[in-house]
Amino acid sequence: MDVTLLGTGAPAGLPRPDCPCAACAAAQGENARAATALLVDGALLLDLTPGAAFAAARAGHSLTGVRQVLLSHPHDGPALEVPAGLPQPGRVPDGRELALLTGHRVRAVAMDAPGTGYAVTGPDGQRLLSLPPGGAPACLAEPAEPYDMVLTDVVGRPDALARLRGAGAVGATTDVVAVHLGHDVPPGRELARRLAAAGARAVPDGTTLVVGAYEDVPDVPRRTLVLGGARSGKSVEAERRLESFPEVLYVATGGTRGGDTEWADRVRTHRERRPGSWRTVETCDLVPLLKDDGAPLLVDCLSLWLTDAMDAVGAWDDAEWADGGERALRDRVRDLTEAVRATRRTVVAVSNEVGSGIVPATASGRRYRDELGRLNAAFAHECEQVLLVVAGQALVLRG
Repeated sequence: MDVTLLGTGAPAGLPRPDCPCAACAAAQGENARAATALLVDGALLLDLTPGAAFAAARAGHSLTGVRQVLLSHPHDGPALEVPAGLPQPGRVPDGRELALLTGHRVRAVAMDAPGTGYAVTGPDGQRLLSLPPGGAPACLAEPAEPYDMVLTDVVGRPDALARLRGAGAVGATTDVVAVHLGHDVPPGRELARRLAAAGARAVPDGTTLVVGAYEDVPDVPRRTLVLGGARSGKSVEAERRLESFPEVLYVATGGTRGGDTEWADRVRTHRERRPGSWRTVETCDLVPLLKDDGAPLLVDCLSLWLTDAMDAVGAWDDAEWADGGERALRDRVRDLTEAVRATRRTVVAVSNEVGSGIVPATASGRRYRDELGRLNAAFAHECEQVLLVVAGQALVLRG
């Protein structure tokens, strides 16, 4: 079963008309996207958009063989003109199945937002799922059989992908293609980087994909370190990397700090930002978590873990530091990095990058800065991907 993406953009397209934002200004050439529409084996058209016939012609296809046109979401603006020879577009009621003479079967999937998802099974049994913009499946049977291809709003509704993964509808070989792309994320390499972290990809308008071919499915990095300075956006970047995965375990190493209202406000902001399906544990005992199998881990952050470890070995006292404290800290760091090397879990860890600033005025401050630099380097050595976040922009250092 072949799918030609006549468009891959949001309903308003990309760039949006009269929008002065940087993302729209950069959306030129193959980064420009018409509203999402899919042509399946030349016989089924999912969503009728302006200029569909011209888009098909540019992709080397014709709409003359289309036997069914289905709409997935409400269309704003004036009514669309149906090209001559095309059947009138319609929608399938939720839960109902439509059988085409071409051998395709289409089942309507109920959504949690206005619109309809369509699960299409080809004559040879390949299965694809196409979801409307801003929507996620309202209910999923568990365990579900993995689809060969899923086309969904990865950027706008990452939780939809998390639900599908949690139900087993998206597996390791499912080709997840991002559609309904708007100006929420800069186009080009930044979009590709963000999608790859979720195990998804984007393709230019006019691309024809073979359902069931998974050679181009991105491998999700299993261990990632996200570095950055204060308020750089490193925690947001780390959370974004796992928001399309279910049942993430968020490991907070900072504790509660009773009586510190500013710290309490920081903790509350982080909690409100996380998906509701995530669990949180407050601990600095990371090694047992890394040794256990289970849900992905998000560790925020290693710099606070180091503070706790230095407290435990008496690193702030010169005499204790010289009399075994330094050796004890090295052992703790080695135990942590060996656990990261051996872990089977997906891990995203956050740490501060403090070595580029002013040299601390105190000996203890300099000691902490030096040990954090060593910890970051040792942890990064065990990671497939390392990022540095500056002013909210992620720079890939490895991977």
